[in-house]
Amino acid sequence: MSTVAKKIAFHTLGCKLNFSETSSLSRDSLKYGYKSVNSKEFADIYVFNTCSVTENADKETHKLIRRSKRINPNAFITLIGCYAQLKPEELIKNKDVNLILGAADKFDLLKYLDKINTSSNIKSSVSGNINDVKTFNPSFSYDDRTRSFLKVQDGCDYNCTFCTIPLARGRSRSSSINKTINMAKEISKTASKEIVLTGINIGDFGKGTGETFYDLIKQLDFEIDIERFRISSIEPNLLTNKIIEFCSQSKKFMPHFHIPLQSGSNKMLKSMKRRYNTQLYKDRLNKIKSLDQNVCIGVDVIVGYPSESEDDFIKTYNFLKNHDISYLHVFTYSERENTRAIRLKPTVPYGERTRRSKILRKLSDQKRANFYEQAVGDIRPVLIEKSKNGMLFGYTDNYIKTRIQGPISLENTIQDVFIKEAKLGYVESEVVSIN
Repeated sequence: MSTVAKKIAFHTLGCKLNFSETSSLSRDSLKYGYKSVNSKEFADIYVFNTCSVTENADKETHKLIRRSKRINPNAFITLIGCYAQLKPEELIKNKDVNLILGAADKFDLLKYLDKINTSSNIKSSVSGNINDVKTFNPSFSYDDRTRSFLKVQDGCDYNCTFCTIPLARGRSRSSSINKTINMAKEISKTASKEIVLTGINIGDFGKGTGETFYDLIKQLDFEIDIERFRISSIEPNLLTNKIIEFCSQSKKFMPHFHIPLQSGSNKMLKSMKRRYNTQLYKDRLNKIKSLDQNVCIGVDVIVGYPSESEDDFIKTYNFLKNHDISYLHVFTYSERENTRAIRLKPTVPYGERTRRSKILRKLSDQKRANFYEQAVGDIRPVLIEKSKNGMLFGYTDNYIKTRIQGPISLENTIQDVFIKEAKLGYVESEVVSIN
């Protein structure tokens, strides 16, 4: 155990999976005698859980390192996460970085810190072969008291041409349903009203064990005493009709799906090594909407992928425009080392990538505005998360951001609200009656 109450600061980059892991490590740090502080404050040790999906994510890590050194020039800087696994040799050259832990060792962070003299200028990098990472480490977030992110799966076996995740996180793996249930029960004892199931490829849950993601959500729905579940991003080929039908009947699983598309061109999907085509994706959309027209559907899309022609882009634009989706996450293609896509030609000029991104982001704004406008006049349950400037904010069951006038005592409660008006980025609502 650490004998000195040193201040430790954690900061997360990237996905909600990283967020859940950081949160678990932060809670564990208290058991080791550390005092947890915000990463913008003075700390003896800064721990950055890194992302490496894009070049910008890499740059953000270095910005955080520089910021922490300005706050405390003698700070001990530790890097974990995807960037740390992928490029330890590059990172250890940074004079301000002290410790780098790869995918196999990051969950032993506190043990490493307890053994190391963090007051010294020691430099160490521990990053093994990603193929040797076979253990699943469960985790969940509890920094946001209204919502908890529960990690149910890690790694990916898909090897899409643009993606570094298999190189950073290894093969697909998960815990058993029973162990996942036990962790969800732990969350249900907290103040959280909603659990978001997260992973790298959550539809792959139970691979090789005889269990399935469908089995998991059924068991969670039956056993866990919590008001809401939400499914994070799930691959369209793994989003089965059984899952869709179950969620449409469940009172706990929210009418909200996030389904990566990446491209509306079958030629591009084939080049990306995606495991579906636009027809399968369309079938999933139609199935969801046939059961509930009010379901929120978020979509990931990549623009500027190598060899993406103007015709390919127009196919993507038209596919998104002509289907009933609610919002987009638009990713501008970024070259990543050791991926197959980096070798593909011709490349799309950066200026053209930016142009296409702007077009799709504008379309996303239009889609969200239409989705919000269609909700006017509805009564929907809202999980009220916070108050700001005398107003309450939260999300409906179908993921509509809502502003409500009401007392601060309604924070972290679920209230039925009447949606009065659609605004830019949210809807105005009023509480029907306080539950």
